Amino acid sequence: MSDGERKLLDTQGKFVQVVKDGRKRNDIEWVPGRILLSNKRLVLATNEGKRTIPLSSLTAVTASQMNQPLAQVDSYVKLRSGRDVTLVAPRADEEFEDHLYSALLDQIVVLTKHPAVEGGVVQEVGWEKARVKLDGDCLNLAITTGTFVELDIDDVGTVDAKEKTVSGEERPVLEVEHTVDGTSVETHISGGARHVSLLEGLVRQGEQRNVADDIELSDEETQVLMALYSGISPFKIPEFVDMEIETVEEVYDRLLEADILEPVRTRREVQLEARGRSIASEAMSDQ
Repeated sequence: MSDGERKLLDTQGKFVQVVKDGRKRNDIEWVPGRILLSNKRLVLATNEGKRTIPLSSLTAVTASQMNQPLAQVDSYVKLRSGRDVTLVAPRADEEFEDHLYSALLDQIVVLTKHPAVEGGVVQEVGWEKARVKLDGDCLNLAITTGTFVELDIDDVGTVDAKEKTVSGEERPVLEVEHTVDGTSVETHISGGARHVSLLEGLVRQGEQRNVADDIELSDEETQVLMALYSGISPFKIPEFVDMEIETVEEVYDRLLEADILEPVRTRREVQLEARGRSIASEAMSDQ
């Protein structure tokens, strides 16, 4: 290994290149082999040779948890490098994805607005520099002003990717909805196109896990969800939506059963799950 290079993972798995030089390949076949990951490169090795992908060349990483029975692969990571696309399916007991994202994103500097939106209300905050640190399923942002943002990937409700004017330049921006102390907030992240693309692949994992299915809600359920999303205390919901306490309790029961709410400490105190926040956000947009 070269100076400063550290081995992160050495495991077995399968891989296949599905796009080469911008053209889709027709002769796709998963190949078993050895997967070696360092902080600088990814090496895919078989008995017939090896292929090296510099991490600096990766512009997009997407994890898929979809079952692939025909390929006998439970999940894979899609890697885009230049005009090539490769799928890598490491052995299930290895944390390939965590190591890869850490190697790509740890200690990078981005621009952030936090909280850009709180409880559905836009906040008057400016863009600030922040350093990224990954810790398992948490994306941590250490902002230069001293604020520390812990963004749990499993807590991500929605992600919007946009182009906006940031510090006088058109830049890619991620608008990531999550919670802080039970309140729905949006953290906006911007930076170079490559870093934002890689961050998008990471945070969209949470969005996909918590996607709002087509759930039909009653008017009462919708009112309770929107009130919680707006930051109203669960104890004040009956008065706020003008319902009997027993009725609100019944609504809580139905939403807890649907994994839209989760209980917090006492029976009558609840908070929105990421899935519930996604549903509430859509409901408020329709009003």
